Amino acid sequence: MTDKTGKRNGGSNRRAKLLATAISVAFTMGFTSLPYIAAAQSYQFSNVSIEGNQRIEPGAILTFAGIGRGQTVSAAELNDAYQRILASGLFESVEIVPQGSTLVIRVVEYPTINAISFEGNRRIKDEDLQTVVQIQPRRVFNPSQAEADAAAIADAYLQSGRLAARVEPKIIRRSDNRVDVVYEIFEGAVTEVERIGFVGNQNYSDRRLRRVLQTKQAGIFRAIISSDTFIEDRIQFDRQVLQDFYASRGYVDFRITGVNAELAEERDGYFITFNVEEGQQFRVGNVQVSTDLADVDSALFQDALKLREGVVYSPALVENEIARLERLAIREGLSFVRVEPRIDRNDRDLTLNVEFLLTRGPRIFVERIDIEGNTTTLDRVVRRQFRVVEGDPFNPREIRESAERIRALGFFANAEVEAREGSTPQQVIVDVNVEEQPTGSLSFGGSYSTTDGFGLAIEFRENNFLGRGQQLTLGFNTGVDNSRYTFAFTEPALLGRDLALGFNLSYFESARDDSQFDQVTGTFSPSLTFPVSENGRLSLRYTANYTDITDVGSTVGPIIAAEAAQGALWDSSIGYTYSYDTRRSGLDPNAGVLLEFGQDFAGLGGDTSYIKTRVKAIAQRLVLNEEVTLRATFEGGALNYTNGGSRVTDRFFMGPAIMRGFEFGGIGPREVDQVNNVNDALGGNFFAVARFEAEFPLGLPDEYGISGGLFYDVGTLWGLDTTNANVLYEDPSLRHVVGVSLFWDTAIGPLRFNFSEALVKEKFDKTQSFELTVSTQF
Repeated sequence: MTDKTGKRNGGSNRRAKLLATAISVAFTMGFTSLPYIAAAQSYQFSNVSIEGNQRIEPGAILTFAGIGRGQTVSAAELNDAYQRILASGLFESVEIVPQGSTLVIRVVEYPTINAISFEGNRRIKDEDLQTVVQIQPRRVFNPSQAEADAAAIADAYLQSGRLAARVEPKIIRRSDNRVDVVYEIFEGAVTEVERIGFVGNQNYSDRRLRRVLQTKQAGIFRAIISSDTFIEDRIQFDRQVLQDFYASRGYVDFRITGVNAELAEERDGYFITFNVEEGQQFRVGNVQVSTDLADVDSALFQDALKLREGVVYSPALVENEIARLERLAIREGLSFVRVEPRIDRNDRDLTLNVEFLLTRGPRIFVERIDIEGNTTTLDRVVRRQFRVVEGDPFNPREIRESAERIRALGFFANAEVEAREGSTPQQVIVDVNVEEQPTGSLSFGGSYSTTDGFGLAIEFRENNFLGRGQQLTLGFNTGVDNSRYTFAFTEPALLGRDLALGFNLSYFESARDDSQFDQVTGTFSPSLTFPVSENGRLSLRYTANYTDITDVGSTVGPIIAAEAAQGALWDSSIGYTYSYDTRRSGLDPNAGVLLEFGQDFAGLGGDTSYIKTRVKAIAQRLVLNEEVTLRATFEGGALNYTNGGSRVTDRFFMGPAIMRGFEFGGIGPREVDQVNNVNDALGGNFFAVARFEAEFPLGLPDEYGISGGLFYDVGTLWGLDTTNANVLYEDPSLRHVVGVSLFWDTAIGPLRFNFSEALVKEKFDKTQSFELTVSTQF
């Protein structure tokens, strides 16, 4: 035991000596730059010598040091001076050496930046990377800032889904203490989302929920589509939209318990799984209005409610009712009235009773509205989305709705509206920050018939013309036998009100049936459109129309020949169209209805007198857990002349836009004389058509963007003012068409392929078996 103890004590002594030696060495190294500080506690210098500086003035270095001539300083103060000079970020190294009564400060300046370049970048352009880095030419180079810029560049690649991107800053020495900064970039491959799955969903399929998310699975266009790359911030957004999706369908207890993102072994793809708990679906129970305000008639507000018992509960429905009641309060002259919803949950019958409590809110006014970020769009376009102006009572709900209207314009990629305290606690300032986005579109369309081949349509549309919120459309539509040129302009807020002023100008010329005759039509139509109810709008218009039938061929029948002999005619008419649309603001998010009814009355000058009536009704519903879309459309029209008779240029014609499976003029009254080779499509004074269609998934991977559809159309076209023995199909005669559709959501826009077959047709009808449409935006 004694020997072991002696060895243990000897080992302890050796460790103590080594420790003492290490401490001594550390102190010696630490004060190499200040060799005299250890020997003395204070210094006084009559002279300061600065060496090594080229660009930085000695006075600036002395200012950083904070030491004056004749000032007594301690060793600690000399160290603080050293740290301050180094912290200025202008020097690679600093050395402070006391030499008697002289303090020597030796510095090595950082070089200046001569040029900045990027190497290895293909996905992000140099000019875009320039906006990411903070260092600039002709400024002092700072290694810490260069490293921070490299991290910012790597983060930019991360936002585009390239998790493996690496950036290394390097310098190239030049003369006169200058350097070129080069960022060497290794972009790496895109880390794609290979699969998005859900666990715990019972009511909605994975396919339906994937359509809600912004993140998409990698598909066949993965090289040019960025939404299939893994971006963490986008996953957070997807959590919110998934929450909103279930909440709008009555699942008030829905929760996302976790999101797992697993990286594949090859590190080239993520497998994302959302773990959810759906809960039960709730419906609206009892709905009532209550108040403790003496000047408020609760019965008046109760009658204004549109939310009814039994509908699926949605927070959006409650918000709509609150907005409706607050607008009613303003109309009744009740200022600062606020509506607070109170929800009473009934788990037994899965209902939520809703009570709207009318209270008096704080007296706060809008001081001003500030708009920033709109480089193209004029302030007034954004400002008119507010229902309040400076000096009006402040309503937080109205501000939120204004923000939604700004986003709904489609002019901005992002729009944030916030309120902050103004010059007094009783005033607020509304800040609007927007980010512009492209507002133009270029559309292409094509059609094909087995007899006439292909047709082409091109349309340019600008929805924010000159930043004024105006709409401008230029269209060109041509086929084998016709051409149409259109110009349309709309001012959506005439005189700053919800009053749209439109101008439509079109020119149409055609040569029908192997140039049997040519038609020229010119139309000018100004209009005014304004709301008449929450979902209803009324449009008033005047139309001047010029038509002429020329170059009548030798095989044209007597009816068209007689109509052509009348020469060019002018129509002058006034008209209206009433529309009622619940597809966006209806109580049921899975269903909607569009109704349109319009009439034109000609005879206000011009050469003709008639009444033309058109009606359209569309009903749409999503069924089978919103996997299948069902749509039914009815469309009809009537033309009644009060003097003379209609011409072929006035009557209705049916084609693929109205009834699929037939060419333009392919059905309806027709003058046929086989002896004289006459086969004229005459059009009709009346038409009616019903279209039924269903859109559904085909079971293909979601990333392909391909779905299918079925349709069935039935319709007829009939009625003439003048007839003869050679006219066929003048009476109503139904045609039936069935077909299949293929929908393909591609990188160039949504494509639709229609393949149709006429089940019931007449002998001289002209069918069209295939149609293609495509649209894209820039």
